[in-house]
Amino acid sequence: MRKKIIAANWKMNMTVAETVSYLESFRTNVEAVNGVEIVIAPPFTAIAKLSELLGGSQKISLGAQNMYFEMSGAFTGEISPAMLRELFVRFVILGHSERRQIFGETDALINKKVHTALACGLKPIVCVGETLEERDAGRETEILTTQLRGSLAGVPAEKISSIVIAYEPVWAIGTGRNATPEQAQDAHAHVRKVLAEISDAETANKVRIQYGGSVKPANAAVLLSQPDIDGALVGGASLEAHGFSEIVKAAVGK
Repeated sequence: MRKKIIAANWKMNMTVAETVSYLESFRTNVEAVNGVEIVIAPPFTAIAKLSELLGGSQKISLGAQNMYFEMSGAFTGEISPAMLRELFVRFVILGHSERRQIFGETDALINKKVHTALACGLKPIVCVGETLEERDAGRETEILTTQLRGSLAGVPAEKISSIVIAYEPVWAIGTGRNATPEQAQDAHAHVRKVLAEISDAETANKVRIQYGGSVKPANAAVLLSQPDIDGALVGGASLEAHGFSEIVKAAVGK
């Protein structure tokens, strides 16, 4: 039985002051919720404060939105895994569609980050997903296969089970348009099939696959009820504490 994992990706939003206020409200809302793993990935500027506030919480894990694959050096504007570990970050989002599309990140670069994250004890949330043009051309499974194989190249089976995969239909992010539960399930089933080819069926069955395309309180329950959807990577809807807590509760049927 795979434990559901709900992650908030705040993107370039939330000041430190807003983070403090958010966490106070959010913690109250999920105080009685158990059986689901919660991750919050704030901007880099708020990680230290959020780490301090969480204080080693067993309920809420700290995540980062990105990292570089070197431990230190002349890489202006980048953050190393050592810096994240010092602040008790546990998860790191890698290969988000915005990193791929806006900043030109390739599968090869993401693969380097995955290897470094694993070597440093961080748990990668590896994002894959097709654009509207690719889906309309019937290439969604081809794109997912290519991204998965490229991003996870050389990762041994025993480490793949600790990675979280986030399926992001790019055409459903921030557009208000959502994949149907059936479309999402089909994509997640394909992801698991490719994971089995990369490693083995037993390993693939352990991997948690999140859905990340305009998840909201109104559609969370039906999406999370699908057999191969093991959680959600939530963007815009995670910026409001009550709404995000409702998504977390949907993961455990409350």
